[in-house]
Formats: sequence, C-alpha cells, structure tokens
Amino acid sequence: MSDYLGKDTFKLGFGLMRLPKNQDGSTDIPQVCEMVDQFIAAGGTYFDTAYVYDMGRSEEAFKKAVVDRYPRDRFTLCTKINAWEQCTDEASCKQQFYTSLERTGAGYFDYYLLHGLMPNNYTKFDDYHIWDFVKEQRDKGLIRHWGFSFHASPELLDELLTKHPDVDFIQLQINYVDWEDEGIAARRCYEVARKHGKPITVMEPIKGGALADPIPSVKEIFKKAAPELSPASWAIRYVASLDGIITVLSGMSNLAQMEDNLSYMKDFKPLSDAEQQVIEEAKAAIAAVDSIKCTGCRYCVEGCPMSIPIPDVFSARNQQLMYNNTTGAKRMYGWRTNGKGKASDCIQCGQCEGACPQHLPIIELLQSCAANLE
Repeated sequence: MSDYLGKDTFKLGFGLMRLPKNQDGSTDIPQVCEMVDQFIAAGGTYFDTAYVYDMGRSEEAFKKAVVDRYPRDRFTLCTKINAWEQCTDEASCKQQFYTSLERTGAGYFDYYLLHGLMPNNYTKFDDYHIWDFVKEQRDKGLIRHWGFSFHASPELLDELLTKHPDVDFIQLQINYVDWEDEGIAARRCYEVARKHGKPITVMEPIKGGALADPIPSVKEIFKKAAPELSPASWAIRYVASLDGIITVLSGMSNLAQMEDNLSYMKDFKPLSDAEQQVIEEAKAAIAAVDSIKCTGCRYCVEGCPMSIPIPDVFSARNQQLMYNNTTGAKRMYGWRTNGKGKASDCIQCGQCEGACPQHLPIIELLQSCAANLE
C-alpha cells in the first residue's frame, strides 16, 4: 500500500453517483467541471464512481471533467465491479473492469471495489472468481488498492475479512442515525473493520440526502447550536471524526452542495465533545418520531414460510416514516427483499406475531409496508 492510503488529511470524497442533469436527462458536464475545479482547488483528490452508476454515464462524465482536464497525479479514482447487476456470467462480469478502464481513461485505478456485497449476492463474486481476478489486475499495476463495499451484517463482514485478509480497505455505510441501527449496524461493522485493521471509505454519510433535510425538530437543534452550519455538515463531520477513515463520500448533485461541503471540510476539524452532544440530541429527536419499534432480533424471520426479511422491510419503511425519504426507502426495500419474500407475499399465518418479543402487529404492518413501498 502506498503512503497516501488513509493518511490524506482532506477527508471529503466526491461521489459521482448523483451528478447534475440537464432537462433531457444527460449529464450537465459544464456544471460537473465547475464542481471538480472547486473540489481540486480546495485540496480534494478522491473521486468515487462505479461501472453501474447511471448506466456508465458516471464514468464517462469523470473522463470529461477530470481525466481530460487534469494531470494524473492530481486525483485518485475509485470504481467498482458488480457481480449481480448488468452481468450474466463470469466473462461479462470481468469485462466490466476493462470497460471501466476505457470509459474513464484513467490508465489505472487507485482504488477498486467489489461492489455492494450482501447476503443474497456475495457468493457471485466467488462463482465468477472475481477476488482472484482483481488481485491479478493489481499485480499488473492496473489497481493500486482493492477491497469491497458492504451492506450486510457484522458477522458476514467478519467472515469475509477473515477469508480475505489481504484486502486493503472496505467501504461501509455509516452515519449518525445508522450508528446503532439494528439492521445496518454501522457501529458494529465499523468495529469489525477496525479489529481487522482495515481503513474505511464511508458511503451514505447523509443517508441518501435524508440528513441534509431532516425533520423540523432536528433542524432546530442544529440551528440553535450553530446557525451558520448546514444539517449536512453535522452528518459529514460526525463520520469524518472517526478513526481510520480514508474519506467520507458525498454524492454531490450541484455547485451549492459542493460549496457547502467545502466550507467545513477544507479545513476540517473533528467534532468537539459539545458538538457530539448536539448529535446525540438530534438522534433522540429522530428516535422520538412515530415509527415501527422493531429491535431487529429476527425471531420472526426463521419460521416465515414466505422468507420475508421482516426487520429489513420495517427498516426501509422507517426511512419513509422518520425522514420522509421515500426514494431511499424504496431503494433499500428493493435491496433487502431481492431474492426473498416481499411484504405483499405475507399469507397472514401469524407465525411472526407469535415469535415477536415486542408483540408488534406484524401482519398489519407488512400490509402498510407493501402499500407504501411496492
């Protein structure tokens, strides 16, 4: 690993998943170029994209806005290989790597990830021999650092890092709301990564935009503490204050978001103890919102004849209830139910309600989830 892995003091990464669009749906390249110029001028270097982002247009935009306009030593690039979307076999999966090289024109990748490992897809990377393939590209000098992005349990993360101790880094979903969330288990996943000594890049620090525009009670807490700071600044600085973080990715969609992020990350200062307490107040305000009070014990799942991941369904619905984030909730719902039962598959057998220590009306709740998320 080179000296810069995890040691860059500029902790903001430019996520290229949600780039600005023109009215016809094409990428607004002039605005992306302005965003890139501001980012690099402030000291930013880390860009994050993926083969599947925007059907490849994200990687193409990166070439136009960065590779064609800056020398190679002014930036670092991360992209990803996906074994469960837009590929049907080993050959088409591996082709993603070569296509990404061509699209980006970067010559090599500073960071490269196996994309989005979850319980229902991680074995695909074994089936297609992607772990070995990525290491082969590293040995050829086409990849400098490699790892995987992850959306699952701490137990599976521990298993994968034990099986693949040579990964250089991992990408995790971490934000102040998901820190103790039973489904996402951000804190526990973070602790597993630290136990294995792996640096971390962070995705979803603003929870898909939900924490940039939180509920009024949370906005008031932040405004009272520091009226000049945006809600997004609290979320990003919270994560950037953790040990072992390479970068915190922000999927910026316009110049205003770039300018806001740079205003507090250009000269980043970790949260003080008093500011950490403000975050705790915000978390308490969000927790007080009427939501599904599932603890994620998963006692309801084992005997479900339709294999519905009930706690995961409820977690997605809570995204909607607690943050008014329907787009993110539906996206999460799709991930969590992919290859499993959906809420609408419930046959109302009652097994789950008999097993629930919280005595939740699960059948009724699943009907609500189906109505709002499908």
